[in-house]
Amino acid sequence: MVRLTGSKGQFAPAGTGLATFVPDEMWITANFKETQITDMRPGQRVDVAIDAYPDHEIAGRVDSVQPGSGTVFSMLPAENATGNYVKVTQRIPVKIVVDHWPTDVAIGPGMSIVPSVRVR
Repeated sequence: MVRLTGSKGQFAPAGTGLATFVPDEMWITANFKETQITDMRPGQRVDVAIDAYPDHEIAGRVDSVQPGSGTVFSMLPAENATGNYVKVTQRIPVKIVVDHWPTDVAIGPGMSIVPSVRVR
């Protein structure tokens, strides 16, 4: 899929995005609590329930577990060295790939899902 924002003969200033290429591959990024990933490993089975389509059973697998919390990789990470001693459970992004997406429903970015990973 390609989204074009420019046209033939149009002038564009430096740094302007003229096209966006989106790969056909879809995956899920689930943000698990750091206490939930203790036994989580790539290759483990995942049952996925999509809130919009509760009657569809979707199977996938853990592709990767990010080696750090989402806040560490954010543009402006939180700075807790200023006297904030409250321990906050961090979220760890986990990439889940689905074996076969259903073809009879519309699935897109930003939809809410509930993943259940089989860790044992």
